[in-house]
Amino acid sequence: MDMRDYFESANGVGVLATSDASGTVDAAIYAKPCIIDENTIAFSMLDRLSYANIRSNPHAAYMFLENGGGYAGKRLYLTKVREETDSDRIKALKKRHSKIFKPDEINRHLLYFTIDKIRPLVGDET
Repeated sequence: MDMRDYFESANGVGVLATSDASGTVDAAIYAKPCIIDENTIAFSMLDRLSYANIRSNPHAAYMFLENGGGYAGKRLYLTKVREETDSDRIKALKKRHSKIFKPDEINRHLLYFTIDKIRPLVGDET
């Protein structure tokens, strides 16, 4: 199953972990990512701590825990590759992915990440 199919069919909770340049870690609840292609995802971010951390350290991890009990899900290891600030582009992406983005939500930043590694939620499989 590819990433697009997975996130379209899976229900659950996502957590984005970031750290600043000195290594101070933060974790925040995040919606499912927008799948750009098999190697690239995007998240919309307001100008808050996760965004500040990504600006100083481009590496992050996204953990998705599927509903239904047990420990099914995925861990994505990410590196920021670019940022979109064009409000028309962000609105167009929001329209295409209305299940992810709320129509009336104000997004200031759209950050694109390369998926460096995908692991199951539990275990050491690579």
